[in-house]
Order: sequence, then structure tokens, then C-alpha cells
Amino acid sequence: MNILLKFASWAFFLYLVYCCFLFLMQRQIMFPCDMVESPPEMNNDIPGVEKIWLSTSSGKIEAWFLPPEPSGDKGPCPAVIFAHGNAELIDFWPEALRQFTRLGAGVLLVEYPGYGRSEGTPSQQSVTEAFVAAYDLLAARKNVDPSRIILVGRSIGGGAICQLAAKRPSAAIILMSSFTSARSFASKYLVPGFFVRDPFDNQAVIRNYPGPVLVIHGKNDEVIPYSHGIALSQAAKHGKLITYNSGHNNCPPDWNIFWKEIQSFLYEAKILTITNP
Repeated sequence: MNILLKFASWAFFLYLVYCCFLFLMQRQIMFPCDMVESPPEMNNDIPGVEKIWLSTSSGKIEAWFLPPEPSGDKGPCPAVIFAHGNAELIDFWPEALRQFTRLGAGVLLVEYPGYGRSEGTPSQQSVTEAFVAAYDLLAARKNVDPSRIILVGRSIGGGAICQLAAKRPSAAIILMSSFTSARSFASKYLVPGFFVRDPFDNQAVIRNYPGPVLVIHGKNDEVIPYSHGIALSQAAKHGKLITYNSGHNNCPPDWNIFWKEIQSFLYEAKILTITNP
């Protein structure tokens, strides 16, 4: 009996040590910014990109603005705020998102604190502050229509976008391979949900969001299960789910099809007036 009691005591002690370690290290797991190498400075000189530095309590945060491509004075344009995945940088996305500019929308890529050339450390609070600052700057631009701001988040970027949506108005949300809540992964690590310091409760935000929500998810997603995409689309008041036969990092598998569906969604939401880029 004493042996069993000692074994249980040691097991409980080791579990507490594990929980404490995970509590302290979880932000490094969620935001592995030290493992993401910044491209050489010469690769960041992208024609047409306006580089912006945002002032936050974390320090200076980098953002890039891609103006809409169609020429001529057509008045204030719609604009996209994009949040990338946790093992990415804004440097990776200008060309992939260029189609938004061809559709007549500007694109603002916002870096996370501690990533790339940005100062600070990433957390739900610091990331949210950076994106709110980016939104306020974007909405104040004379060439941007603040009533047609589209929030787009990929993977953990869905958390950043949903936190922004809870604090600022937007015309639509697009979530790519994102999750219902970071707390939903706690059981995977054998800890209770309250151990998660940055919960990013996307489902709660989407449930109260008044505008259209497009959820894009791979059926074979090995990082964030497809069930998260289903739950998010069902939680939205005006939700739509697009399913691809893909995993996490190859979603979407066909960008041409993806852009046709994005254009259709934004046209139906009356955010874009262009049907043929």
C-alpha cells in the first residue's frame, strides 16, 4: 500500500512539474518566432509595397501595405487585413495575396510582435494590440473605405483576426485552416483548458459576429482537425464552409479555384463590385 501511495505521489509530482513546464513554455510552442528565419533584407524590396511601422506597447511592429492595382481614381477601395500562420512572416505572402490587389482591394500584412524585424514578444494581448493599431491606421487612410475592410486569417492568424473582429467593425471574415479555440488543444497535452494563457476563442467571436464568414479548411488537416472548420462555419450567423481535399500546409491545393471562390464570396457580400479581375 505504501509503495502504491509513493508511486502515486511521485506520478502526481511529475505531472505538476510537466504542467508547470508547459505553462511556461506554451508561448514558445504557439509562437515559435525564434525558429522562423527572416529573409535577407534585399529580398524585402518589393515594388509597390509601402512599409509601415506601428507603435505599440511592445515596441515597433512592421506592416506592409499593397495598394490595389487597377488604375484610375475610383474612390476609396476595400482593403484586406491579413494574419499569417505561426511559422511564417509577412515576407512570405505578398505574391500569394497579390490577387486581392487585382480585384481592386488593398492588402495590409501585419507582423506579430517578436517576428521578423518587429519588436516585443508574441501573446494574445500583444498580437491583438498590433492588429488594432494596424486597423486604425488602415481605416484612416483616404484611399481606403473603412466600411469594406475584410479580415483574413490563416491558422493561428485566425485567432489574431477574430480578436480584432471583437474590437473593430469589419465587412467580412475569412478563416483559412483555423481553430475554434486554443483551449481545445489542451487535452492533447494532457492539461486542463485553464492552463492555456492565450485562449484565442475564435468560436465565441464568430458566434457574435454580424457579418458574413467564409471558412476554408482541408479535410485531411493534420494540425487543426477539419471538425474545427465545421464548428466555426456552423457558429456563424452567416457562415459558409469551403472544403478542400488537402492537409494544413497545402490548403488551398489549387489557388486558381481558391481565388474564384474568394471573389464570388466577396461579390455576394457586396464588398467587391468587380467580377472580372
